[in-house]
Amino acid sequence: MTVFDFMVKKNGVDTSLKEFEGKVLLIVNTATKCGFTPQYEELEAMYEELKDKGFEILDFPCNQFLGQAPGTNEEIHEFCTMRYKTLFPRFDKINVNGKDEDPLFKFLKDNAPENKGKKVKWNFTKFLVDRNGNVVNRFEPTDKPRSFEDKIKELL
Repeated sequence: MTVFDFMVKKNGVDTSLKEFEGKVLLIVNTATKCGFTPQYEELEAMYEELKDKGFEILDFPCNQFLGQAPGTNEEIHEFCTMRYKTLFPRFDKINVNGKDEDPLFKFLKDNAPENKGKKVKWNFTKFLVDRNGNVVNRFEPTDKPRSFEDKIKELL
């Protein structure tokens, strides 16, 4: 099984991650009212620089951490596109921990090579996935996107 075998929701519709097969992915749980929210700037800059080389960022808003992703999916999308000019794909709000955790995030946590625990600690935890759909790195919220840009470029 790989990341590309999962279905996620986008605008309320089941969407297959197979459409990203063959691309390097950075999968991020995000929030609009978090101290790490300004990371959207670096994420968007990296996306613009690398998307033509086969790089995608998949944004999954999550309201599990102190309610820092309030609002509807549409409101979150509008905030991100207007405030941070993000163009990368954004999916419906999900849970990344607990009994209602999204199966994709359970897979990401279970298959990340670093032993950082089976829980996502906070918003802006990032999972790097190779072109074959394998989880190759996990980066914590405090890891700024530019700090691991070289790892992304190696996979491209």
